[in-house]
Amino acid sequence: MTVLDARALGRATLARQLLLDRADVPVLDAVAHLGGLQAQEPQEPFVGLWSRVAGFDPAALSDLLVRRHVVRTHLMRRTVHLVTAEDVLAWRARHGDMLRKRVLGVYRRELDAVDLDELAAAGRALMADGEPRSMAELARALAPRWPAPGPRALGEMLIAALVPVVQAPPRGLWRTNAGVRNVLLSSWLGREIDPPWPDGSDPVGQALVRRYLAAFGPAASADLRAWCGLAGLPAAVAAVREELVSFRDERGRELLDLPGAPRPDPGTPAPVRFLPAFDNAILGYDDRSRIIDDAHRGLSVAGERVVLVDGRVAATWNVTDATVTVTPLRGLRAADRNAVAEEGSRLASFLSDHDSGGVRIART
Repeated sequence: MTVLDARALGRATLARQLLLDRADVPVLDAVAHLGGLQAQEPQEPFVGLWSRVAGFDPAALSDLLVRRHVVRTHLMRRTVHLVTAEDVLAWRARHGDMLRKRVLGVYRRELDAVDLDELAAAGRALMADGEPRSMAELARALAPRWPAPGPRALGEMLIAALVPVVQAPPRGLWRTNAGVRNVLLSSWLGREIDPPWPDGSDPVGQALVRRYLAAFGPAASADLRAWCGLAGLPAAVAAVREELVSFRDERGRELLDLPGAPRPDPGTPAPVRFLPAFDNAILGYDDRSRIIDDAHRGLSVAGERVVLVDGRVAATWNVTDATVTVTPLRGLRAADRNAVAEEGSRLASFLSDHDSGGVRIART
């Protein structure tokens, strides 16, 4: 079985994540291909798409949100994701048990005496008028019936697990600072989510396997689980295994992939790319060594924005007074510093509506 080293896997990841070459595709197609973008920080998906889509116009993403073609909702790993309307309708029921278990993992004691089916029904009834509400407003309305758990536990269980909701605009629009206001997903999109498959088969799980590999492969089953948070996919993997090809990584893990998916030569040049906080190019794996050194793994869960140099995390970045400031994690060659400065200047221009191209690279 062919062994793929970290560099080969890294180049495959860049190609699948649209980071090797910016893709000339509509924004909606990019979001669909990526299986959504992690989006608990509302402005971060704009940077993620700028780094991936040729000529990206942030107004295009805002328009998709307003027109309800993409939504912000709790999904993979119980984190807020920006996903297409089509995908959330197809995938949400498959994630329901995982979402509930993850909330209970935090609030099990507080919610021990709460009938969760009754809480879900009460929440749906409260939100049936289509009026956007904050989690605090929902929890306060339900607290007289369930006073013991406290508003945080009630609200988290309701909107992150029990009732499919979306975070309505203006939350998530370009250059907009707006609080979270929740609306029933069914009200927002005009239909209920797809129900679980009646005969016990799992076509949604099988579709998730294929979609994950298209955007992240080659990858191990543990990587798939790390991306979506679902533990119940071994049967889905087994069902599609005959469609797939197999490799091994340097640790000896079996990696699965779609046979026709791109796996560039490891020597393929990789451009500098600026990634937003919590980017799935890093968080979408259990073993992230293909793109980030173990010594820096914590950056990916701490919300640090990172810079890829030659396909690997080499620096962090932030913005102050319209200037992009880059802090290298190691020494950079002169050519790499120049490439980082050029891409950073383009990012500063994008973020400031072309008012600034300021970039500063800290000395190591």
